[in-house]
Order: sequence, then structure tokens, then C-alpha cells
Amino acid sequence: MVEARERTFIMVKPDGVQRGLVGEILSRFEKKGFKLVGLKMDQPGKEQFEQHYADLSSKPFFAGLVNYAASGPVVAMVWEGHNVVKTGRKMLGATRPDDSEPGTIRGDLAIDVGRNVIHGSDSVESANKEIALWFGHENLVQWGSHSNSWVYEV
Repeated sequence: MVEARERTFIMVKPDGVQRGLVGEILSRFEKKGFKLVGLKMDQPGKEQFEQHYADLSSKPFFAGLVNYAASGPVVAMVWEGHNVVKTGRKMLGATRPDDSEPGTIRGDLAIDVGRNVIHGSDSVESANKEIALWFGHENLVQWGSHSNSWVYEV
């Protein structure tokens, strides 16, 4: 039996896909020790992004964000691990790349807030909603990593 850990939703946005950064981003999460349990490339259209970013619907930039997100393919991922939501957000860096620390994904790979490469869940609750929206509950892989005892104290 594989022990379930906290999960987060991470999405490489169209600018990250177009720039060939998917492998770099995957690698950072793998090297950290998190376990990939869901992965797909998709281009779902505006309706899904309106649902995904519904909490921002009252913001003046909402329409532009939805149009941009739907403008090209994205890579959606679900990562699993101890405290993965909080740690994942730290790995992403601040929403504005110019506020992001060097060593973070946005600090190293992005310049403009409108092309900040990546999205990550900001809470366990939002992660659960985003995972359900993008993957449902049946499309995640349960597997045991041979590295588990080298990543976590048992």
C-alpha cells in the first residue's frame, strides 16, 4: 500500500511550453524529491481557464489572462510529497518575476508578470479543486518510489 501525501497542481503556461522549459521545470521538482503522479499536455480553451482562474474573475486583467492561457498548449502536472503546496510555491517564486529570488523558477526563467512561465496551487484546498478540474479523481497514478526512504525519514 502506497501512503498518500499532500498533492499540488503545477501548470507550465503557454510561454513556458513555447520556450522549451517543461523539462527544466519537471527536473526541479524531481530533484527536490517530489513524486509525479499526473502529467498531461493540453489546450482546453477559454471555458476551462475561466473555471481555473474563477477567483480572479473580478480583476481587470482576468480576460487577458484567460485569453493568454488559452492561446497555446500547457503542461499540467500533479506532484505529491510532504508540504508540497507550500514548498512548490517557494520553488515557483513570486508572481512578479522581478520580485522573485534567484534560484526560483520565475526568478531564473521569467522577466514579465504576464509571461511568468508557471502556475502553482496556493493552498491544499485550491490544489484539490485544480486537480479535480484538470485530472478528475481517477486519472492519477498511485505508485511507490524506490527513493522514498532516501527522501523521507521513516
